Amino acid sequence: MAKSDTSIPTLPSLEELQHWTWVIGRAQQMMLEQGLGAMTPPEASGIPVIPGFNDAATIERAQSFWTDSLSLWQRFLDPAGAPATEEKPEHARDKRFKDAAWRDNPMFDWIRQSYFLISDHLLQNVDAMQGVDTKQKEQLRFASRGFLDAMSPSNFPATNPQVLEKTIETGGENLLKGLQNMLADIGKGQLTHTDPNAFEVGRNLATTPGKVVHRTPLYELIQYTPTTETVLAVPLVIFPPWINRFYILDLTPEKSFIRWAVDQGITVFMVSWKSADASMKDVLWDDYIAAQIDAIDTIRDALKVDAVHAIGYCVAGTTLAATLAILAARGEAEKVKSATFFTAQIDFANAGELLHFVDDDQLASIAKMSPDGFLDGRYMALTFNLLRGRDLIWNYVTNNYLLGQDYAPFDLLHWNGDTTNLPSKWHLSYLTDLYRDNLLAKPGALQAGGTPIDLTKVKTPAYIQAGREDHIAPAESVWSITHHFAGPIKFVLAGSGHIAGVVNPPSLHKYQYWLNPAPVKTLAEFVAGATETKGSWWPDWLGWLHDQNLATVAAKAARQPGRGKLKALEDAPGTYVRSR
Repeated sequence: MAKSDTSIPTLPSLEELQHWTWVIGRAQQMMLEQGLGAMTPPEASGIPVIPGFNDAATIERAQSFWTDSLSLWQRFLDPAGAPATEEKPEHARDKRFKDAAWRDNPMFDWIRQSYFLISDHLLQNVDAMQGVDTKQKEQLRFASRGFLDAMSPSNFPATNPQVLEKTIETGGENLLKGLQNMLADIGKGQLTHTDPNAFEVGRNLATTPGKVVHRTPLYELIQYTPTTETVLAVPLVIFPPWINRFYILDLTPEKSFIRWAVDQGITVFMVSWKSADASMKDVLWDDYIAAQIDAIDTIRDALKVDAVHAIGYCVAGTTLAATLAILAARGEAEKVKSATFFTAQIDFANAGELLHFVDDDQLASIAKMSPDGFLDGRYMALTFNLLRGRDLIWNYVTNNYLLGQDYAPFDLLHWNGDTTNLPSKWHLSYLTDLYRDNLLAKPGALQAGGTPIDLTKVKTPAYIQAGREDHIAPAESVWSITHHFAGPIKFVLAGSGHIAGVVNPPSLHKYQYWLNPAPVKTLAEFVAGATETKGSWWPDWLGWLHDQNLATVAAKAARQPGRGKLKALEDAPGTYVRSR
């Protein structure tokens, strides 16, 4: 887009400017009144003393806000005479205000800076609150940040110079197109992030050749066709999270972890979970653990091997940890040669912002949303979007509703919007037992199938991957696995977050990862002594897998899907990945 100038056509009308000037001015006034109220002695005002609101620090914050507000007005009224100020780096790089008009046009520059002023001081007031426990303060900050993101002037036509310019340029066609996009999203009950017609499972997503070789009411087991003459003797089974579709690990061919693993000479099996419906109203975590054990035993029997390698991603990694504990308790730990955990948590004491969604009121609301025994996947999609509302909600409101832009094709966002339903009993117990009460981290506090779960009994060699910027499973939370398992552990910290930190094929030459072989006790110590390597951590994982067992066999007979004891039921990616 061309650089916006400061001419009259790009400005809102006088009435609109008056309105928004009043809105911002009133917000500033309210915050000043709160600060001035704090300066009044409680005994004179009759207001009870509230820690954090009637103290010297509050008075100082109010004075600071007053000073900053006056300075901002001075710069607006007399740009040449006002003293120059250095913009905060986080404000300068805020993508919501990247258009030049936000700085070149004095009115929009004032709106932008007023928004930052109010936002900064509001969050500072939350941080400075006293007499409030840490959890409540974090919830207040999360809610305040969400409110401020929603109230950004970039989200409203009258205060967004790009939208005004586009509206004049197109004669309002952008707003009509945006209304069409918004009504379509309302109709389907879900925000659109990408061109809905650009991708299709089995056509240009989840295309790695293979067969469905086993099916239960809860999952399908896919075996992939080998591309090498020999394969590792120990096969690999991957357990993806049932909160999403399995093909996050089999996106386009160049991004597919499955395709890459097959090409490295690994016999790969993938579990594809069924999206919940009313028939699954009584499904519990025990059933998912039993399904993992069933998949392991099915593969061992079919290939006539003693053990498998296993990967668990996110919640399926949490479940894999419980599965390993149960196998250990039953004297069957040798069924799993090694276990790899992609961004998985087992100790939820530091589980991040998702902890804001597990208080009693919200749990009761979730129960009410599941009258048929399953939770609509669109609820979970909204929850994850709220964790990054600025990027996953308001960015699309601006671009696709206000500017009327077409949706860009993006395979990752197509997968993100391909929601799955969850059994409501399992989901509520998961949030309650793990997130709220952190019972998995307490030996014997949980059981499955009548067997107590004690993670300290797990001695299976483990490769643990965490994402440095993961907001769903924070690296600090993933690190805590190292304090529970008793076997040999290798920890790798990958660049990026919950998805890109995992789906990072070597061919893309993106991001980096860190390793530290020294015996350290904390993530901070790990990072302090870690060595950074550019690119993907996948080859490091492959080397670790080879260290567990390097024996190979010919890629024939049962190593070819459908040619052994397990008969082919249909081509990959199967039926369950398309179920609603």
